[in-house]
Amino acid sequence: MGASYQLTATVRDKVGKGAARAVRRQGLIPAVIYGGKEPPIAISLPFRELDLKVHAGGFMTTVVEIVVNGETIRTLPRDFQLDPVADRPLHVDFLRLVAGSTITVEVPVHFANEAGSPGIRRGGVLNVVRHRVELECPADAIPDHIVADLTGLDINDSLHISAIRLPEGVKPTVERNFTVVTVAAPAGVKEEIRAAAEAAAAAGEVPEGAEEAPAAAQPEGGEDND
Repeated sequence: MGASYQLTATVRDKVGKGAARAVRRQGLIPAVIYGGKEPPIAISLPFRELDLKVHAGGFMTTVVEIVVNGETIRTLPRDFQLDPVADRPLHVDFLRLVAGSTITVEVPVHFANEAGSPGIRRGGVLNVVRHRVELECPADAIPDHIVADLTGLDINDSLHISAIRLPEGVKPTVERNFTVVTVAAPAGVKEEIRAAAEAAAAAGEVPEGAEEAPAAAQPEGGEDND
C-alpha cells in the first residue's frame, strides 16, 4: 500500500450547490466523509494541497488521514469531480475506513520484465487487456498496484490473473480466470500467415492446422426453442 498522507479539514455548516460555490470562492474544496456506520461529515479542504494529490497519481488507492476538529479519520477517496475546462477538483467523496473491514478498489497493473519475453524480443506487440483490476482488499492493506511479470511470454501467449501474485488477503472481485495481457504477433508475421492461407486456398489446399467446419451449426444450448 502506498504511504498515507494527512489533510486538515474544516466542517461545513451548510451544504448544497450555493454553499459549495461559496466554499470554492474561499480557495477551498467541498468534500464529504461517509461510511463506517456513522453520519456523513461535510468538510472543506485546502485547494492547493488537494489539487496536487489528485493529479499526482494513485489518488484513489492511497489512504488519506483527515484531521477534523482534532480527530484523525482514516479514509480512502471514492469519487471526485473535476472542472471540465480548468481540470481542477470541484468535490471529493471520502470513505471512512474501519479496522477489519474490506473494500473494493480498482488497482493499476504494472508490467515488468519485457526483456524476458521471447515474443516481445521477436517483435511481438504487448496487448494490454486490463490496465486496472478490481480487487477486494482489507481496508488497512490496499496495494497501490499489482505486477504482471512478462517473463517467458511468447507470441500468442496470454497472462491470466491467476499468474499474478497478489498480497495476502487480496483477491479479484471477478471469479473467472480472466486475461490481463497477451503478446500479439507483429504485423509482418500476420501478413505472412494471411498470404500463405490465401495461396493455399487458391491452390485448392487446406492450410496446415485448419479443421473442417461442422455440417450444421447447433443453436447455443443444443436444444430447439420450438
